[in-house]
Amino acid sequence: MQNVKLTQMLLLIALLLPTISASLDIRMDLTHVDAAGNFTKFELVQRMALRSKARATRLLSTASDPISAADVPVFRGEGEYLIDLTIGTPPLPFSAILDTGSDLIWTQCKPCNQCFSQPTPLFDPSNSSSFSTLSCGSSLCKSLTNSDCQQQECVYYYLYGDKSSTSGVLSSETFTLGSQNKVAVPNLGFGCGVFQQGDFSNASGLVGFGRGPLSLVSQLGVTQFSYCFTSFNETISSTLLFGSPADLNSSTNIQIQTTSFIKNPLIPSFYYLSLNGITVGNTLLPIPKSAFALKQNGTGGFIIDSGTSVTQLNSDAYKVVKTAFLSQIKLPVANGSSVGVELDLCFALPSSAAAKVDVPKLVFHFEGADLELPRENYMIEDSGLMCLMMSEWSSDLPGSILGNFQQQNMRILYDLENNNLSFAPAQCDQL
Repeated sequence: MQNVKLTQMLLLIALLLPTISASLDIRMDLTHVDAAGNFTKFELVQRMALRSKARATRLLSTASDPISAADVPVFRGEGEYLIDLTIGTPPLPFSAILDTGSDLIWTQCKPCNQCFSQPTPLFDPSNSSSFSTLSCGSSLCKSLTNSDCQQQECVYYYLYGDKSSTSGVLSSETFTLGSQNKVAVPNLGFGCGVFQQGDFSNASGLVGFGRGPLSLVSQLGVTQFSYCFTSFNETISSTLLFGSPADLNSSTNIQIQTTSFIKNPLIPSFYYLSLNGITVGNTLLPIPKSAFALKQNGTGGFIIDSGTSVTQLNSDAYKVVKTAFLSQIKLPVANGSSVGVELDLCFALPSSAAAKVDVPKLVFHFEGADLELPRENYMIEDSGLMCLMMSEWSSDLPGSILGNFQQQNMRILYDLENNNLSFAPAQCDQL
């Protein structure tokens, strides 16, 4: 009799396992934060550039002071892509910023002492049958950088260099993910924020995709995820994939490039890459590999980030890149501020639309992989101007960031199990 019961139990487990595995194969749509704004191309670029500067300040200042700095950004308008998901039982929809540069999942909750304006109703925990708070002894509470214990509940605090902050109770809730086939995921840890200072344009919170235990990907236990960003001035949604759908199709003729992540023990959440050099045109630029090296004190390095649009290069590297484009592009230098764009390097396009403009290729040489960018991924052309979508990070804080403008129409795979990043060209609006 016991053997029969054991057999029945094993059969039940076998039947459940595929369902659990399938639940991790998720497709979600991403919307650019400015998609509904009816902005011109250069207005979009200007907004992206300003957000990129604020975000670089947060990321690179965190890297310079990992002990006291916060993990979750609440800078004004910071972030580029929104995920639509629902929280609670019954489910309440909300839009959150996708952020590969942080871990914590959080949204604003009632009763809110101080909250920024958001497009969806505030989450009310008292209306959800699946809500619970997490104890101070929980493993997720212990993963927080700054926390407190109040009435046996885990209270989190994040304070930023620009005086922005978020605080609330670390909690557990059911989240429903997926754009088509909905998957309800119970018991996800998240921050129920009741006091915020800052602003999230068009968003109601944030979903961290970093490498720490608090992030969505860590809590789901997925071994890989990928995204494909459509062109920044299109209204077509981008794609985010979890699990087996995230795989890049190696059976096609498209060459898939793969490079390894570098781990920074002081900032374990960030996705660092080993950048060995940069080519402009046919010239491998005289930039020492040390310019992009991750230093022992946790500073420097080269981060790939979903929330920064304009790639930021440290001063030593950027000056060499700028000089190379100046010498190889045979056009007059122009001032982008004349059309409201604060990009450092712009050129005046010929008045004749038929005139051919040659632009040197741009290649990032990673360890084991070369990212050769199409022209539209590093040059923006409009209103008689052509500008380089890269900026100099001239702060005393060293470091560089690969932005999402350079990642457009690329399948980007984060292989967490094998500690690799892979990429291949794609038409993201056709996925």
